[in-house]
Amino acid sequence: MKTIVLLCTLAAAAYAAPADTYNAQYDNFNAQELVENSRLLKNYGRCFLSKGPCTAEGSDFKKTIPEALRTSCAKCTPKQRELVRTVVHGFQTKLPEIWTELVQQEDPKGKYKEAFNRFLQSSD
Repeated sequence: MKTIVLLCTLAAAAYAAPADTYNAQYDNFNAQELVENSRLLKNYGRCFLSKGPCTAEGSDFKKTIPEALRTSCAKCTPKQRELVRTVVHGFQTKLPEIWTELVQQEDPKGKYKEAFNRFLQSSD
């Protein structure tokens, strides 16, 4: 249930409350629980890659991925930045093949790679 809440959190980002930040409704979710469940993480990765079914929340979050990548999560609250870093790290370490596919799908020319990696490594 908590993993669904995380994905709702990330999906809710698509519906920004104020225009300059994503909705913070689920910012207190424990993202670590999602990355500890490889099966669920894989299912969401497949959703994001359009290779498997999506929950309603997964579909909503899938819509925010391109913008978050292009802007290095510029509209994210500090908590959302932490959640995104946790989930991305989970993909990178537990499912690197899915992470590679996501990167290729969303940034095939590597235009945002350097800036997004700086975002991932920062602590703001």
